[in-house]
Amino acid sequence: MIPRAVVMGIERMPEVTKTLELSLVNPNAHKERKLCETREAYQQALQAAFDADCTSQSATNDVVVEYDLSGYAKNALKKYVPQLCGGSYDADELHDDHPVKFTNEGVQLDHKPQNALEWYVKIPHHDDYHLWIPAHVNPDQRDWVEAVYAGDAEMGESRLFKRDGAWYLHVTATRDVEGQSAASANERTPIGVDIGEASLVTVCHRDESGSPVRPKLWADDGKAVRRLRKTYFTATRRLQKRGSERIAESYGDTLWDQIDDVFHRVTREVVEYAESVDNPVLVLEDLTYIRENMDYGAYMNRRLHGWGFAKLHTQVRYKAAENGIPVETVNPQNTSKTCHACGEHGYRPRQATFRCSNADCWVTEYQADVNGAINIADRYRSGESHRQSDRATRQKAGDDDSATDGAHPSLAKPRTA
Repeated sequence: MIPRAVVMGIERMPEVTKTLELSLVNPNAHKERKLCETREAYQQALQAAFDADCTSQSATNDVVVEYDLSGYAKNALKKYVPQLCGGSYDADELHDDHPVKFTNEGVQLDHKPQNALEWYVKIPHHDDYHLWIPAHVNPDQRDWVEAVYAGDAEMGESRLFKRDGAWYLHVTATRDVEGQSAASANERTPIGVDIGEASLVTVCHRDESGSPVRPKLWADDGKAVRRLRKTYFTATRRLQKRGSERIAESYGDTLWDQIDDVFHRVTREVVEYAESVDNPVLVLEDLTYIRENMDYGAYMNRRLHGWGFAKLHTQVRYKAAENGIPVETVNPQNTSKTCHACGEHGYRPRQATFRCSNADCWVTEYQADVNGAINIADRYRSGESHRQSDRATRQKAGDDDSATDGAHPSLAKPRTA
């Protein structure tokens, strides 16, 4: 058997990694209860190990060994918790909807082509009890699922989660790609991520011909967060004037929790968008430059510094890392003022509109946030990027760009005074 690495001058075959999407089909009441028990036990074990500040696998094992989980889930926790506690993510808090992770081979596939529901997955509940559940496979990924079942693709980590009342399983798979050059296998599709106030987040990428495709805007969520922030400032100031500091603080916490829920949902959807693209890399604006360039007068400074740029930025970053999607950052200078089609500068007559000043350009007016997202992606495509790991040593003193609650103090929860 020839190993995958380079041996005796033989060049390693290119590999591609993809996240396979399976939706579980109507678990009965018993299996639904067992799935819920698995999720609850996993989240309790995760929280307990995190609270104990477990920075090693052995320390994590001492905590999670007591929980009624399979060895596959416990081993996933032993890998993941040290990353959260002073490792890759260095988190200050956990969001409350972590998927249940299983290490490789924890999940198994079975194929019954004679059945109406032909795919089945075995999900570990605990060490001596497993759940077989029928599943729908993403039709575009059928060849990958068949390759995993046949042993021609290597199964990696799996993630079980529930969304909108339905259960889903995401399985990471790695496959040799015969007949491709190493360069083409390593080619990434840059997805520009524009974080703003009008549209909370906007993503877009180019297809093989260079045309912008599949722009997605979270504009309604931007409106919702602006409304909540306005309510926050108005209501808390009124309560403070009446001397109701404790009520103001409690009310403010409630509103910010609602904003945070929006942030978590939107950033999950950004990562799901990336998972639907072949060989994605999410490209964000470098927060160092954003902080240095925030000078728009007292009113706008208050709004922008209170806006969740860093929080959204970091949530995208750590959720992408959880799903094996690389993240890069680029200098955001003029990404909102440059035409993605001709490169000339333009202007924004309205918040959501970009107008190119080049009379010969086919772009007259364009959606401003989509234009910015394309420019962010193009910065990476042109070779300009700063890896997050490389940037750590260049952080300014006092900057907190960790995957904690995701914010520099001035960019986090608005102050009431």
